[in-house]
Parts: sequence; structure tokens; C-alpha cells
Amino acid sequence: MCGMTAATNRWASRLAAVAGLLMAALPVVLLPAAPASAHAVLVSTSPLLDSVVPNAPAEVVLTFSESVRQVPDRVRVIAPDGQRADQGEPVFNGAVVTIPLGERTPRGTYLVSYRVISADGHPVSGGFTFSVGAPSAVPTDDASGSDTDPVVSRLIQASKFAGYVGLLLLVGPVLVLSLLWPRRLSRAGPSRLVWTGLGLVAAATLAALWLQAPYVTGGGLVDVDGAAFRDVIGSGLGAALLVRLGVLTAAAVLLRPFLTGVDGRSDRILLGGLAVIGLFTWPLAGHPAASPVPAVSVVVDAVHLAGMAVWLGGLAMLGVFLLRQADERELGAILPIWSRWAALAVCALLLAGTVQALIEVGTLGALFSTTYGRLLLTKIGLFVVVLAVAAYSRQLVRDRSAAGRPGRMRQAIWTELGVTAVVLAVSAVLVQTTPARTAVVENLRGTSGYFSTTLTTEIYSLQVEVDPARRGNNSVHLYAYTLDNRPQAVLEWQATAALPASGVEPIEIPLLPLTDNHATGEISLPTEGEWELRITVRISDIDQASVSTPVEIG
Repeated sequence: MCGMTAATNRWASRLAAVAGLLMAALPVVLLPAAPASAHAVLVSTSPLLDSVVPNAPAEVVLTFSESVRQVPDRVRVIAPDGQRADQGEPVFNGAVVTIPLGERTPRGTYLVSYRVISADGHPVSGGFTFSVGAPSAVPTDDASGSDTDPVVSRLIQASKFAGYVGLLLLVGPVLVLSLLWPRRLSRAGPSRLVWTGLGLVAAATLAALWLQAPYVTGGGLVDVDGAAFRDVIGSGLGAALLVRLGVLTAAAVLLRPFLTGVDGRSDRILLGGLAVIGLFTWPLAGHPAASPVPAVSVVVDAVHLAGMAVWLGGLAMLGVFLLRQADERELGAILPIWSRWAALAVCALLLAGTVQALIEVGTLGALFSTTYGRLLLTKIGLFVVVLAVAAYSRQLVRDRSAAGRPGRMRQAIWTELGVTAVVLAVSAVLVQTTPARTAVVENLRGTSGYFSTTLTTEIYSLQVEVDPARRGNNSVHLYAYTLDNRPQAVLEWQATAALPASGVEPIEIPLLPLTDNHATGEISLPTEGEWELRITVRISDIDQASVSTPVEIG
């Protein structure tokens, strides 16, 4: 009876230690939620933000920095009298959203409000005004629902943290049991750790599926209807989460014989395949899937997760079980192998993390000027502390003192786990934060010398936008309209930019038609000055006209 009590007390103390690590990290996750992080940016509008147009447009066009999806009844145009001015459903075409307007368009100020879903599953919300004829009082749209419920946002962060903890408790123990676990030791304790990890990942995945609906619609925790949930299931994020649940179900079947030690080689191969598939569901449901180079980002993020799970999961097995239960001879054989594993896992983490940072941050300035960059710096600082402790542990193994005096090794491992628990919490917040590359675009949009003008010929009217109208890379947007302000279908677009004062000959601007009357292009303007933009638009086999305008590049 005393033996059972002692064993129970030991197990309770281990659970208490693990719980303490989690509690140390939870404040980071459960801090008051920041405003919803949008991962696509509105880069241009037609009509222009705060502009005054002589006649009511037939449509409003929003162009984002990446593809967006619709949130039902969350893209609206409110007329000066407070009534809806939009007619029918908005048209989503990649990064371009076209909102048709009705015939009843009184003079005054219009409010355009929107809430859409960016490519990585995060909501993007905002609004702007334009006026027809002359400005008036700005109407309100109380039904737009542009804010994210803070409870929903905090629960999403907490579920991501739980998923990360579950992943390391699942992968690390399975790997150690497969290759390093002494035959004489009981598998009961590690088995409980594995089932706990599986349960945490499953619960976090189910929570993510449920919470995504109110997250994108702006509703409360229980404001989930069938249509909203079907939209989540039908999205790329929903597909990735469903695949993860399938992988967990199959893994649960294979884990039962594995944990009792009666599995075969084919079972372990299947488990390894499921682990690879499961790891890829994390990047496919987050930022990497919407990065500028998605294939590279997805693979790199999966490697990053695998390195984290092997390293921290293995540390948990060492700290909770092996250093307490294995004898000196067994530890002498296990620790050198584990030390090499840990070194490989850390190298994978560093390499993958560096590539991720280059993709998601983009510039050195963004590392310090954006929330994402500062969180990344915090994560790097904590990681350096962990590496210092890991180097100490590796030195103990090299000196062959860890096996004979496991207490020092155990203290080092618990220090590593304590700091990395906070690293995981920071990571859970990081994946909900606007990537630095997008935040920089948004900041430039607010501070740039954004250029816009409308040019008129005998056969069409052309709205021209250049953003940010600065030296370097610029985006050009062209919108063609009939003379009575209706969308004008265009058969062919041509555009050039020249700087005659400095002897710069015309540079062709490659244009990509986004809709029948909207084209966009990218050009790098190497120097400041008054550039001449020349555009030729052909609207039929015989009808075309050219226009030009000076653009001051600062």
C-alpha cells in the first residue's frame, strides 16, 4: 500500500510540474486580445477613398493585397439616407471585390464597409467613404459586425497553444518509445503522456473548427449557424483541420498495439506516414499557405514543427521518466544518442526559423517596426536562453557525468522546458498576428504619397492610381468607364512610364487584367522626379485612345 502511495505521489508531482510549466505560459496566451489581425491589406478602391465624384458609379471596386473570400452579408454600401445602395451579391475574383450599385443613388456621402476572409483564414474588416456631387453627413452601418469578439480571439490563441503542447507530448514520447526506451521499464507512464497529447491535439482541432465561424463573421462564441459552419468546412483551413482529425483517428487505432509493445514494423511505418501528413496540416491551415512562396513556406513550417516536437517531446520524456527510472548503464547508452537527436532537431529549428523569418518579415526594418517582428525578436531571445541551457546539458553528456549524476541533467531539462513553454505561448500569439510583410504594406498605404487622377477621352474615362508613388516598386491600377460612368470593357491595355528630364526612355509596364474594366501592373521607378505615365486603351477592333499624365515620384 505504501509503495502504491509513493508511486501515486511521484506521478502527481510530475503532473504538477507539467501543469506549472503550462500555467507559466498561459498568461501570455490569455492577455487581453488585440484587435483582429488582418493578413490582407486593402491596396486600392474605386471610387477613391474620400473622393468626390460628379456622378454615381455603377459599382464599387476593392482591391486587396491577396485573394479574399466572402463573409455573407458583410460587404455593404450605405447611401446618404442610411439605406443600402448595393444591389445583389458582390463578385469576388481573387484579390478584387466588385460591388454592384442599384439605380437609386442620391447625392451625398456613401459608406463602404467590408469584412472578408484573407487567404490564410483571418478576417479583414474596415470601411471608407466617397461622395457623389458633394459631401454630406457620413451614414452609419450598425449591422456590419466588423469587430472580432475578444473571447473568441483569446480562445483561438489558447487552442493553438494547447495544440502545440499536445503535438510535442504525442511525437516525442512515441519516438523515444520506438528507439530509446529500455525493455525492462513499464510503458504505462509514457502511454498516458501519449494519450494526453492525442487528446489535446484533437480538442484543439475541434475547437479551431468551431471558433473559426464566429471569428470570421464577428459573432460571439455561440453565434454559429449551419451556413457559417459549412463555409468553414469548405475552406482550405477547414479541409486541413478535417484531415488532421482523420489522421488522429487512424493514429489512435495504431497507437494502442504500439503502446503495449505488440505492434509490427508495418504499424510503425504507417504511424510515421500519418505523422508526416499530420504535421503538414498546421502550415496548410495558417500563414505559410498564403505566403509569397507557399510551397517553400509550408515545407519549412512543417520542418520547424517536427524539430520542435522531437526536441521538446524528447526532453519531456527524459525529465519525467528516463532520468528517474533508467539506471546508469542505460542512461550511458541513451543520452549520447539523444544528444545527437537534439542537436539535429535544433539545427532544423534554426534553419527553418531563419527561412520563415526571411519570408514573413521581408526587411530588417520590419523586424523592429511591426508587432510581428517584435514578437519574433522575443521568441528569438527566449530561444537563445534555451540553447544556452541545451549546450550545458550536451556538455554534461560529453563529460559522461549526466548518467552518474542525473539530478543536474534533470534540472537543466526542466529549465529548458520551462522557457520553451513560454516560447510556445509566444508562438500561439504570433500565428494570430499580421505578418510583418503585410503590416509594412499597410503602414506604407497610410503614409505614402498615393497618386490618383481621372483622364477623359472621346470614348472612355480612365481612373489611374499609382501606389505608393515613391522611388522603388509601385503598383499601378487602371479602371475604365464609359462617359456616363458605367464599367467599360477593355480588349487591350498598354502602359509605359518615362522620365524625360533625366533621359529615361519609356519603360513598359506589364499589365494584368483583373476584370473587364480593371487592370493592374507592377513597375520599379529607379529615381525621383516627374514621371510621364502614358496609357493606351483599346475597347473594340477599331476604337482606341491614348492618355498621359505626369506623376510626381518622391
